[in-house]
Amino acid sequence: MRDLYRRAQYLAVFTILYNIVEGVVSTAMGYSDETLALFGFGVDSFIESISGVGVYVMIRRIADSAERLTASDQTAFEQQALRITGWAFYGLSAMLAVTVLVNLFEHKAPESTFWGVVISAVSIAVMSALVFAKRKIGRALKSAPILADANCTLVCIYMSIAVLISSAVYELTAFAYADAIGAVAIIWFSVSEGRECFAKAKGHQCSCEHD
Repeated sequence: MRDLYRRAQYLAVFTILYNIVEGVVSTAMGYSDETLALFGFGVDSFIESISGVGVYVMIRRIADSAERLTASDQTAFEQQALRITGWAFYGLSAMLAVTVLVNLFEHKAPESTFWGVVISAVSIAVMSALVFAKRKIGRALKSAPILADANCTLVCIYMSIAVLISSAVYELTAFAYADAIGAVAIIWFSVSEGRECFAKAKGHQCSCEHD
Protein backbone atom coordinates (compact mmCIF):
# COMPACT_ATOMS: atom_id res chain seq x y z
CA MET A 1 0.00 0.00 0.00
CA ARG A 2 2.75 2.44 0.98
CA ASP A 3 4.62 1.59 -2.21
CA LEU A 4 1.56 2.45 -4.31
CA TYR A 5 1.15 5.82 -2.58
CA ARG A 6 4.85 6.51 -3.09
CA ARG A 7 4.47 5.79 -6.81
CA ALA A 8 1.44 8.08 -6.92
CA GLN A 9 3.57 10.84 -5.38
CA TYR A 10 6.33 10.26 -7.93
CA LEU A 11 3.79 10.58 -10.73
CA ALA A 12 2.49 13.83 -9.23
CA VAL A 13 6.02 15.26 -9.02
CA PHE A 14 6.78 14.16 -12.59
CA THR A 15 3.56 15.83 -13.77
CA ILE A 16 4.60 19.11 -12.12
CA LEU A 17 8.13 19.05 -13.55
CA TYR A 18 6.99 17.99 -17.01
CA ASN A 19 4.43 20.79 -17.17
CA ILE A 20 7.05 23.35 -16.16
CA VAL A 21 9.44 22.18 -18.90
CA GLU A 22 6.61 21.99 -21.43
CA GLY A 23 5.48 25.48 -20.44
CA VAL A 24 8.95 26.98 -20.91
CA VAL A 25 9.48 25.34 -24.31
CA SER A 26 5.94 26.01 -25.59
CA THR A 27 5.80 29.68 -24.61
CA ALA A 28 9.29 30.31 -25.97
CA MET A 29 8.58 28.63 -29.32
CA GLY A 30 5.07 30.06 -29.47
CA TYR A 31 6.40 33.58 -28.93
CA SER A 32 9.25 33.08 -31.40
CA ASP A 33 6.98 31.72 -34.16
CA GLU A 34 4.03 33.97 -33.22
CA THR A 35 1.92 30.86 -32.75
CA LEU A 36 -0.93 31.87 -30.45
CA ALA A 37 -2.27 28.34 -29.89
CA LEU A 38 1.15 27.03 -28.84
CA PHE A 39 1.86 30.03 -26.62
CA GLY A 40 -1.50 29.61 -24.87
CA PHE A 41 -0.82 25.90 -24.50
CA GLY A 42 2.47 26.76 -22.78
CA VAL A 43 0.81 29.15 -20.33
CA ASP A 44 -1.75 26.44 -19.60
CA SER A 45 1.10 24.06 -18.78
CA PHE A 46 2.35 26.49 -16.12
CA ILE A 47 -1.15 26.63 -14.64
CA GLU A 48 -1.34 22.84 -14.65
CA SER A 49 1.90 22.75 -12.65
CA ILE A 50 0.28 24.93 -9.97
CA SER A 51 -2.67 22.54 -9.89
CA GLY A 52 -0.20 19.66 -9.69
CA VAL A 53 1.21 21.00 -6.42
CA GLY A 54 -2.27 20.81 -4.92
CA VAL A 55 -2.63 17.24 -6.21
CA TYR A 56 0.73 16.28 -4.67
CA VAL A 57 -0.35 17.66 -1.28
CA MET A 58 -3.63 15.76 -1.61
CA ILE A 59 -1.85 12.46 -2.27
CA ARG A 60 0.52 13.03 0.67
CA ARG A 61 -2.47 13.69 2.91
CA ILE A 62 -4.31 10.58 1.71
CA ALA A 63 -1.19 8.45 2.19
CA ASP A 64 -0.90 9.65 5.79
CA SER A 65 -4.55 8.89 6.55
CA ALA A 66 -6.18 5.53 7.03
CA GLU A 67 -9.50 6.96 5.81
CA ARG A 68 -10.76 6.95 2.27
CA LEU A 69 -11.16 10.63 1.58
CA THR A 70 -13.63 12.31 -0.76
CA ALA A 71 -13.45 15.53 -2.77
CA SER A 72 -15.03 17.45 0.12
CA ASP A 73 -12.22 16.42 2.53
CA GLN A 74 -9.78 19.17 1.63
CA THR A 75 -7.26 21.30 3.47
CA ALA A 76 -7.30 25.09 3.24
CA PHE A 77 -4.11 24.88 1.15
CA GLU A 78 -5.73 22.60 -1.43
CA GLN A 79 -8.83 24.81 -1.64
CA GLN A 80 -6.68 27.91 -2.10
CA ALA A 81 -4.59 26.14 -4.77
CA LEU A 82 -7.79 25.25 -6.63
CA ARG A 83 -9.06 28.83 -6.49
CA ILE A 84 -5.73 30.24 -7.70
CA THR A 85 -5.68 27.71 -10.51
CA GLY A 86 -9.28 28.56 -11.43
CA TRP A 87 -8.56 32.29 -11.66
CA ALA A 88 -5.39 31.56 -13.66
CA PHE A 89 -7.41 29.56 -16.19
CA TYR A 90 -9.92 32.41 -16.50
CA GLY A 91 -7.06 34.91 -16.91
CA LEU A 92 -5.52 32.79 -19.66
CA SER A 93 -8.88 32.58 -21.42
CA ALA A 94 -9.35 36.37 -21.32
CA MET A 95 -5.81 37.02 -22.55
CA LEU A 96 -6.15 34.58 -25.44
CA ALA A 97 -9.59 35.92 -26.40
CA VAL A 98 -8.28 39.49 -26.68
CA THR A 99 -5.17 38.39 -28.58
CA VAL A 100 -7.20 36.28 -31.01
CA LEU A 101 -9.43 39.28 -31.82
CA VAL A 102 -6.42 41.57 -32.27
CA ASN A 103 -4.65 39.06 -34.53
CA LEU A 104 -7.76 38.56 -36.64
CA PHE A 105 -8.23 42.33 -36.96
CA GLU A 106 -4.59 42.82 -37.97
CA HIS A 107 -4.58 39.68 -40.17
CA LYS A 108 -1.61 38.18 -38.31
CA ALA A 109 -0.54 34.63 -39.02
CA PRO A 110 2.18 32.43 -37.45
CA GLU A 111 5.61 32.26 -39.06
CA SER A 112 5.54 28.49 -38.55
CA THR A 113 3.60 25.92 -36.52
CA PHE A 114 6.16 23.14 -36.83
CA TRP A 115 7.00 23.19 -33.13
CA GLY A 116 3.32 23.11 -32.29
CA VAL A 117 3.09 19.76 -34.09
CA VAL A 118 6.17 18.38 -32.34
CA ILE A 119 5.39 19.57 -28.80
CA SER A 120 1.73 18.58 -28.90
CA ALA A 121 2.58 15.11 -30.25
CA VAL A 122 5.07 14.56 -27.42
CA SER A 123 2.52 15.85 -24.91
CA ILE A 124 -0.15 13.43 -26.12
CA ALA A 125 2.24 10.49 -25.68
CA VAL A 126 3.44 11.56 -22.21
CA MET A 127 0.00 12.49 -20.86
CA SER A 128 -1.55 9.26 -22.18
CA ALA A 129 1.09 7.28 -20.27
CA LEU A 130 0.38 9.35 -17.14
CA VAL A 131 -3.36 8.74 -17.36
CA PHE A 132 -2.78 4.99 -17.68
CA ALA A 133 -0.33 4.89 -14.73
CA LYS A 134 -2.49 7.10 -12.47
CA ARG A 135 -5.62 5.07 -13.20
CA LYS A 136 -3.79 1.83 -12.48
CA ILE A 137 -2.64 3.09 -9.09
CA GLY A 138 -5.98 4.73 -8.31
CA ARG A 139 -7.86 1.49 -8.98
CA ALA A 140 -5.39 -0.55 -6.96
CA LEU A 141 -5.85 1.83 -4.00
CA LYS A 142 -9.60 2.28 -4.68
CA SER A 143 -8.92 6.01 -4.34
CA ALA A 144 -11.57 8.27 -5.92
CA PRO A 145 -9.40 11.44 -5.65
CA ILE A 146 -6.46 9.80 -7.45
CA LEU A 147 -8.78 8.45 -10.15
CA ALA A 148 -10.31 11.92 -10.51
CA ASP A 149 -6.84 13.40 -11.00
CA ALA A 150 -6.11 10.78 -13.66
CA ASN A 151 -9.33 11.58 -15.50
CA CYS A 152 -8.64 15.32 -15.32
CA THR A 153 -5.29 14.71 -17.03
CA LEU A 154 -7.37 13.77 -20.07
CA VAL A 155 -8.12 17.47 -20.56
CA CYS A 156 -4.40 18.02 -21.18
CA ILE A 157 -4.59 15.38 -23.91
CA TYR A 158 -7.61 17.09 -25.48
CA MET A 159 -5.75 20.42 -25.48
CA SER A 160 -2.72 18.76 -27.06
CA ILE A 161 -4.92 17.26 -29.78
CA ALA A 162 -6.42 20.69 -30.49
CA VAL A 163 -2.95 22.23 -30.84
CA LEU A 164 -1.73 19.30 -32.95
CA ILE A 165 -4.64 19.57 -35.40
CA SER A 166 -4.52 23.37 -35.74
CA SER A 167 -0.72 23.38 -36.08
CA ALA A 168 -0.71 20.54 -38.62
CA VAL A 169 -3.47 22.18 -40.69
CA TYR A 170 -1.59 25.50 -40.83
CA GLU A 171 1.76 23.83 -41.56
CA LEU A 172 0.28 21.80 -44.43
CA THR A 173 -2.19 24.29 -45.91
CA ALA A 174 -1.23 27.75 -44.55
CA PHE A 175 -4.92 28.21 -43.70
CA ALA A 176 -4.86 31.68 -42.12
CA TYR A 177 -7.33 30.99 -39.30
CA ALA A 178 -6.06 27.57 -38.21
CA ASP A 179 -3.96 28.99 -35.36
CA ALA A 180 -6.83 31.18 -34.17
CA ILE A 181 -9.19 28.18 -34.13
CA GLY A 182 -6.63 26.25 -32.06
CA ALA A 183 -6.43 29.18 -29.63
CA VAL A 184 -10.23 29.26 -29.33
CA ALA A 185 -10.15 25.54 -28.43
CA ILE A 186 -7.60 26.33 -25.68
CA ILE A 187 -9.94 29.08 -24.42
CA TRP A 188 -12.87 26.65 -24.25
CA PHE A 189 -10.89 24.04 -22.33
CA SER A 190 -9.41 26.69 -20.00
CA VAL A 191 -12.83 28.06 -19.08
CA SER A 192 -14.06 24.51 -18.44
CA GLU A 193 -11.06 23.73 -16.23
CA GLY A 194 -11.46 26.99 -14.34
CA ARG A 195 -15.09 26.15 -13.61
CA GLU A 196 -14.08 22.66 -12.46
CA CYS A 197 -11.48 24.12 -10.08
CA PHE A 198 -13.98 26.40 -8.34
CA ALA A 199 -16.50 23.56 -8.09
CA LYS A 200 -13.87 21.31 -6.52
CA ALA A 201 -12.84 24.05 -4.09
CA LYS A 202 -16.42 23.99 -2.83
CA GLY A 203 -16.28 20.19 -2.48
CA HIS A 204 -18.61 19.54 -5.39
CA GLN A 205 -18.22 16.58 -7.68
CA CYS A 206 -16.89 17.52 -11.11
CA SER A 207 -17.35 15.88 -14.48
CA CYS A 208 -13.72 14.74 -14.53
CA GLU A 209 -14.36 12.54 -11.54
CA HIS A 210 -16.28 10.10 -13.70
CA ASP A 211 -14.33 7.40 -15.49
